[in-house]
Amino acid sequence: MKLDIYQVDAFSQHAFGGNPAAVCPLTEWLPDEQLQHIAAENNLSETAYFVPRDGFYELRWFTPQVEVDLCGHATLATAWVLTHVLADAPQVLRFATRSGELRVTCNGDELAMDFPARQPQRCEPPAGMLSALGIESADVFGTDDYIVLVDDEAQVAALTPDFARLKGLPKRGIAVTAKSTRFDFISRWFGPNVGVDEDPVTGSAHTSLAPFWAERLGKSHLTAEQGGQRKGQLHCELQGDRVIISGKAVLYMQGTIYL
Repeated sequence: MKLDIYQVDAFSQHAFGGNPAAVCPLTEWLPDEQLQHIAAENNLSETAYFVPRDGFYELRWFTPQVEVDLCGHATLATAWVLTHVLADAPQVLRFATRSGELRVTCNGDELAMDFPARQPQRCEPPAGMLSALGIESADVFGTDDYIVLVDDEAQVAALTPDFARLKGLPKRGIAVTAKSTRFDFISRWFGPNVGVDEDPVTGSAHTSLAPFWAERLGKSHLTAEQGGQRKGQLHCELQGDRVIISGKAVLYMQGTIYL
């Protein structure tokens, strides 16, 4: 069996920026074990698989270790492949996922993803989490991730977490965020629970970060940058209980998987 595979750098205008994702078009679903093996072999933070249906696409995302409920950058990468490589894709793409129906609209060279917004609530950090991040004290909030609010962007850039100590926390991952001078906010995201120590750009985390910062800054349109050594840029717009997360993408590599 041969499968096409594309590696796309999402949330970037240039190769080696943003967050790389693998995208594998399928005609029918392979066994889950095989999907997980391919994702582990790719060894990227996410591998996306999609199957065309009548008027929409079934879409699933796998880290090297687990299947996840929502992934922004791999959705953006999938939409890029559909609109730039494969023929006859509609302007508005409909995806059936574990997080419900997601839509992506092609606006020139930018792709806009329509995701459900999540409003973080203040919570107590688990014992040892802040010290494992190298942070003495901070306000902590929670959705499916912990959101750690720090004073300035230099503190975010300087983080060197102890990933072994962060593994096993009761939420998916940890976003450390601060107000920025160049963007509305910046962040870094750590997810050893799902086999990704640091994700360069996490679209799904911005379903929480966007409403979090919209409330604090009093604005519904926000610019954001995420990442440590490797970074990507996003635009976020709050629309009621939805958040529109937009970005660009670039093809890095395409090839064939032999099974």
